[in-house]
Amino acid sequence: MNTIFLLLSVQAVLGAFDNLWHHELQARLPQRVSARRELALHAAREAIYGVLFIGLGWCAWQGGFALLLAGLLCVELLITLADFLEEDRTRRLPPFERVLHTVLTVSYGLFLGLMAPRLWDWAQGPTALVPTPHGWISWLFTLYGVGVLAWSARNAVAVRRLGRAAMPWATAQAPASHRHAPALLVTGATGFLGSALMAQWQREGRRLIVLSRDARQAQASFGPGVWVVESLDAIPSETHIDAVVNLAGARVLGLPWTAARRRVLQASRVEVTAALVALMRRLRQAPRVLVSASAVGFYGAAPAGSLFEPMDESHPGRAGEFQSELCAATEHEARRAEALGVRVVRVRFGVVLGRGDGAYPMLALGARFGFGAVLGSGRQAAPWIHLDDAVGLLRFALANDEVSGALNAVAPETLPQALFASAMAASFGRSVRLRLPAWPLRRLAGEMSTLLLDGQNAVPRAALAAGYRFSFATLEGALGNLAGEPRAARRLT
Repeated sequence: MNTIFLLLSVQAVLGAFDNLWHHELQARLPQRVSARRELALHAAREAIYGVLFIGLGWCAWQGGFALLLAGLLCVELLITLADFLEEDRTRRLPPFERVLHTVLTVSYGLFLGLMAPRLWDWAQGPTALVPTPHGWISWLFTLYGVGVLAWSARNAVAVRRLGRAAMPWATAQAPASHRHAPALLVTGATGFLGSALMAQWQREGRRLIVLSRDARQAQASFGPGVWVVESLDAIPSETHIDAVVNLAGARVLGLPWTAARRRVLQASRVEVTAALVALMRRLRQAPRVLVSASAVGFYGAAPAGSLFEPMDESHPGRAGEFQSELCAATEHEARRAEALGVRVVRVRFGVVLGRGDGAYPMLALGARFGFGAVLGSGRQAAPWIHLDDAVGLLRFALANDEVSGALNAVAPETLPQALFASAMAASFGRSVRLRLPAWPLRRLAGEMSTLLLDGQNAVPRAALAAGYRFSFATLEGALGNLAGEPRAARRLT
């Protein structure tokens, strides 16, 4: 049995890595409605593995139980084949994920080859689960089993939640007046903010074009009513595009800002924006407006002694800081469209808070279990905006011709990070007891730590002056809404 246990341990470790790295961090399957079927397959397979780990760790499956176990192994094989087909239908797997799946398949095949004669021997005996402990190995496999069963339950919950979030295109029918209406072109449509915006527009029956690196994933997410392209070259020059919303960009907070990572961040923003402007030059009729996402990182780290200095849209960036230069370069490319007569709005987002993705789920999970923490001094500003207002400001910028230039997409109330963490904890009836000094973060994360330790007290002067009314102007109201409390949102009048 030692070789069998070794192969099962390989499955457990590699499978856990695949789940965390590829399914959670890369593909973000639990946040995608189009991944519901794939998650259901994962939940079923993980439940089988949970039974397998615990059952083999403690018992010999004799007689009819051996046949039952053989049946479960065959079902797992069928689920894996169905999962391969579903993945090919809904998303493009990166090369490393395909290699990992191949290794897992080979390992499982070796396990089946070794397990078959064992099952045959067990099948000859009377039907019984015979206790057969294997010392520490049994406890290790119990740990494997409990972990994978918990993950199965988690995926099953996600499947149920995604089932309630029906595909927007499944129920909405485009009005006849929209069938030949000017199109809206969206980049970053499968992201957190883009998905929320797309859901609203699909319910309204808008004519939509989406630029995506993974056309299969985007098409599965949005359905046949959305035109998905992997290259802007696929859009003919006679296409009538009324507006462009540019939300493209790899996540800034995550992997360290190595030279290679910086190139990825720049390419996902600056190069995509430049390609959009090139498309506008090629179109027979330029779009009316370009709304391009930026971030309050444009203002850089607050200088010492002015941690809470208000920064409106006229505040300059900070040369020599990567986050500021990245935002400035992206905005510079967007402004090139002004020469074509296009109204350009550069929306500088704070941290977008919403259920399902973004920063809120992890912050809420930590706060709920008492792991909320003050970072560094805690005096740095923590600019934020509720997802509803983030989408609302995008639509406001598109619809109002008087809005142009920079637009801070942050709530009117910005608190120091210590008070932000306290408010997050209080929304779950908890308090903040932990403090993380600045030096370990700066040592581990390098310049990326400025996102956590050096805030920007950005204020939404332009949005308020233009007449936008925030649905969630205070952090207390926003967190109460996200935590599910029956608390009315405070509106800024």
